[in-house]
Amino acid sequence: MATASAFIDIPVSADQVWQLVGGFNSLPDWLPFIVSSEASEGGRLRHLKTADAAIVERLQTFDNAGKTYSYSIVESPFPVADYLATLKVEAQGEGTRVTWSGSFTPVGVSDEEAHALFKGVYEGGLAALKANFPG
Repeated sequence: MATASAFIDIPVSADQVWQLVGGFNSLPDWLPFIVSSEASEGGRLRHLKTADAAIVERLQTFDNAGKTYSYSIVESPFPVADYLATLKVEAQGEGTRVTWSGSFTPVGVSDEEAHALFKGVYEGGLAALKANFPG
């Protein structure tokens, strides 16, 4: 099993960040490469579209008070299986730390290649998130 993670510090309250990212179906609101997200199964499944791919993810855990959720991939073009990721928003001093991490089994690629892929997704996504909070 391989893993990847990234974090970013944002100079606003955890409540403000969670308001934007806390909805499982809210990725298009802050992640530019997600063109659309459609919920099904009472909001537990999200059908994501990028410019050139479709991804289906299932909500596994959700803790609104703890400002965290975990999800798995049901369908995607990514070369992994057994994917489980967590997005966590934590108050940190005057601001917020957001951590996005995942574990997965590479399929047809090395652990290092899979790690690099998701580390890039997480870092790029968190940078896009921070851009929503100028200053």
